[in-house]
Amino acid sequence: MEKQRLKELAKSLNLSFNDFKYLQEALTHRSYLNENRQYQLSHNERLEFLGDAVLELSVTRYLFENFENPEGDLTSWRASLVNGEMLAIIAKEIKLDDFLLMSRGEKKDTGKARNYILANAMEALIGAIYLDQGFKKADEFINKYIVVKLPKILKNKSYLDPKSYFQEKAQEIVQITPHYELVKEWGPDHDKNFRVAVFLKEKKVAEGEGESKQEAQRNAAEKGLEAKGWK
Repeated sequence: MEKQRLKELAKSLNLSFNDFKYLQEALTHRSYLNENRQYQLSHNERLEFLGDAVLELSVTRYLFENFENPEGDLTSWRASLVNGEMLAIIAKEIKLDDFLLMSRGEKKDTGKARNYILANAMEALIGAIYLDQGFKKADEFINKYIVVKLPKILKNKSYLDPKSYFQEKAQEIVQITPHYELVKEWGPDHDKNFRVAVFLKEKKVAEGEGESKQEAQRNAAEKGLEAKGWK
């Protein structure tokens, strides 16, 4: 990737790299190497491994220093901030997708596989910042783009797992344990979609869709909470 392009990305994120090879490696997916045998750098998986640890420490420290809640709350809040879905959303917000180096095949995929790549690239970018500039700069980046999502998470209570919460409310209010049934699945094996219904005994409460059965169940539970007025 041209250094000018890397500088463009760094400037948009208010970053200043001493060695741009870290940034370029963070943006390099494994598939790119298969089509570019002469490429001088490695793919981003080692940086992803490092960035994951830096991200977890940064968010953990922030929560520990700013909240006196019990461990269970802090763990749930942290999970909401560092999960792949959230990281993919943030990666799209900062337009990381425009700079990724991938194979032609990977570029065509815009489903869950792309979100997985984006989430990993976010962690790799954090690892790159850490190696190039140290923990303080990585921590500043994490606070600016990731921890900033916390107030909305707390306001919407999106840190609560919908399935667990729906089951808790169902058992508390109607003394029934909900169950889920697959309604429909479609799409090729690499990009499946699922529709799942949640039931209280024989009564269907709501349906949800997702790119995995688990995601569809969560969405069904979320809609079930709204339908029952339990949210």
